[in-house]
Amino acid sequence: MEALLLGAGLLLGAYVLVYYNLVKAPPCGGIASLRGRTAVVTGANSGIGKMTALELARRGARVVLACRSRERGEAAAFDLRQESGNNEVIFMALDLASLASVRAFATAFLSSEPRLDILIHNAGISSCGRTHKPFNLLLRVNHIGPFLLTHLLLPRLKTCAPSRVVVVSSAAHRRGRLDFTRLDRPVVGWRQELRAYADSKLANVLFARELATQLEGTGVTCYAAHPGPVNSELFLRHVPGWLCPLLRPLAWLVLRAPRGGAQTPLYCALQEGIEPFSGRYFANCHVEEVPPAARDDRAAHRLWEASKRLAGLGPSEEAEPDEDPQPEDPGAPSSPSSPHPEELTVSEPHPSPQSSPDLSKVTRRIHVKTEPEP
Repeated sequence: MEALLLGAGLLLGAYVLVYYNLVKAPPCGGIASLRGRTAVVTGANSGIGKMTALELARRGARVVLACRSRERGEAAAFDLRQESGNNEVIFMALDLASLASVRAFATAFLSSEPRLDILIHNAGISSCGRTHKPFNLLLRVNHIGPFLLTHLLLPRLKTCAPSRVVVVSSAAHRRGRLDFTRLDRPVVGWRQELRAYADSKLANVLFARELATQLEGTGVTCYAAHPGPVNSELFLRHVPGWLCPLLRPLAWLVLRAPRGGAQTPLYCALQEGIEPFSGRYFANCHVEEVPPAARDDRAAHRLWEASKRLAGLGPSEEAEPDEDPQPEDPGAPSSPSSPHPEELTVSEPHPSPQSSPDLSKVTRRIHVKTEPEP
């Protein structure tokens, strides 16, 4: 009996250590009011993305849920409006596997939304499932699609500066090794999928690093965020049906809830004073060092150039100026915007936003070999 009690005590102690070191996520602080600001969250119909969008909506932001499924996206927008009390939560169609869909989303957004203050790339896949494409689907959805979307929305982000881009990555980037001779080759089999997923997460980290270099001095800052081990659809989406009943209880015990997983992306989007760390990788709401492959500036620039080619960006599309009018001051009462495209689910406008503090003053990032510590 004593041995049984000792074993139970050891198990409980081990779980407490796991819970407080891995499962429990630090709460996000940052700016309390986002009234008058607009955020786009990809893959926001469930999991981490939905919890991220919920918190932004609760703080008063106008939130665009950029999702592939119209049915699930509109249902999520309805849920978030009900739960947050904020009517300015809308759905817009976006399929990151389709470059045409990414361009259509950007066109619809820029024609209907005068502001973009926060862009959070949350959507991602961990497996190709039964889908067969003539390209690397994991890299397309997890990196190339977000790369193109960021590029197309950059003019609006710049005119609304200070603004932020958050790329949700993963600790799996530590296993990534980019092979530039076969970046876009189709992925076949689960072993290749594991490798391709890790490579795509490494691409996320390198993308944030190079984007920070490209945007230095513009007032747009960017961050790679690791949500931690999260019990989300991404974890169980491709698990065989017979295995799910066995894994669900284990996942509930040792993985974070989606709300906990949303804390680090929210921290990167909202925390004041982290501008000097633009381009860095965050985990558990603080800067975390990355392996040499993830801080290789030459590889980051090479990936940038390869991504432009894979995204179909031509020279005429690079660094285009924003020809749209300057956005209204978020502290001033909003005026009616142009009608939303058909794919949007738009509810009644929110009451006129009140003034809110700037995201933060921009600090110019100085490139030196020794990176700043938080």
